[in-house]
Amino acid sequence: MDLETFDWLRSPEGQALLAELAARPLRPSDTLREMERLRQRITPERARAALELTLLRRRARVKFPAAERLYFTREALEQASAAPVAAHRATRLAPCGHVADLGCGIGGDTLALAEAGARVTAVERDPLRLAMARANAEALGLSERIDWRLSDLAVEEPPLADALFSDPGRRAGGQRRFDVESYDPPLSRVLAWQKRNPALAVKVAPGIDLAALPAEAEIEFVSLDGELKEAVIWCGPLARAARRASLLRTGADGQVATHTLVAGPGAVHPSVPVAEPDAFLYEPDPAVIRAGLVTNLAIRLGAAQIDPTIAYLTAPTCVATPFARIWPVLEWFPFNLKRLRARLRELGAGPVTVKKRGSPLDSDALARQLSGPGARPLVVALTQVRGRPAALICDAPVPPG
Repeated sequence: MDLETFDWLRSPEGQALLAELAARPLRPSDTLREMERLRQRITPERARAALELTLLRRRARVKFPAAERLYFTREALEQASAAPVAAHRATRLAPCGHVADLGCGIGGDTLALAEAGARVTAVERDPLRLAMARANAEALGLSERIDWRLSDLAVEEPPLADALFSDPGRRAGGQRRFDVESYDPPLSRVLAWQKRNPALAVKVAPGIDLAALPAEAEIEFVSLDGELKEAVIWCGPLARAARRASLLRTGADGQVATHTLVAGPGAVHPSVPVAEPDAFLYEPDPAVIRAGLVTNLAIRLGAAQIDPTIAYLTAPTCVATPFARIWPVLEWFPFNLKRLRARLRELGAGPVTVKKRGSPLDSDALARQLSGPGARPLVVALTQVRGRPAALICDAPVPPG
């Protein structure tokens, strides 16, 4: 899509077509047929752009509550944070006052910052993405809080602001970039902006090599409803801890609650006892695991690790916590497939879920083998106990704390 086509999409004719397409039960496989239908009325470029945007809006519903009114490119949507994650980060940045969103893309973080009360300068080098970001701000009534700047941060310096936020490009041609120096701009250049303003926050991939992170910064890992979403490097006065795990949980009422586990300098990786599985098995949230705060959580719960290299915890009592899923342990033993099958039959197993940490076995294939005709759903955890393969048979999970 080019700017001329985008301007047409925003015209009365384009808006009428988008409304028409929104009411149709379109699937990606329908694109060819729809293209043929639309080309009788409009140019191929306009037809392609309208269809692409319609399908992107449907995909974007899981990230943006108002997706049906917003504009996207495929790559920008893939990189954009889900609205609850962007809002979580914005609550920390907005009190700074004036925040520069460096490489704003289609404006997901810009909108969250403005909605949280910040004054935002949104910087983007792609004229189309900048135009989309402006249109998205207009659609949500947030334009008055945002200034727009077309600028290439690969060669230009960021604007003056009270705080800087950057989400460097991590995709090209549909492929992810894993090397931080292949980010756009490279992470080293982004971190160098601290010389201009030490109050800097950088969104990075959650799987980032921890060795690539600056030692003096705070690293926050964020999960949404149990799925690890991103990591954020907080620099200078924005850093408040060494590591942070932030868990965002959507309640039945649609409201998002935030649970945070932090460790200050020198408080990461405290030692905890290693013990055989007790009455309850705890599986920490992926944000806790990625932040290296498993042992910090163990101390909070009064739990032990079942193996020093495995992120499973155990305790004799159940302590409700938002930071881990909990299963009652029925029994455990050194892994033996024949024995495991026999015990599951004796327990009246119905559908069996297989979880694993530190096991090479195919959990899905094994679950099909182990599931029985009974009515009792059970969970089997394949893992290591004190360095030896083990199987834990567990009951239904404890409701979340």
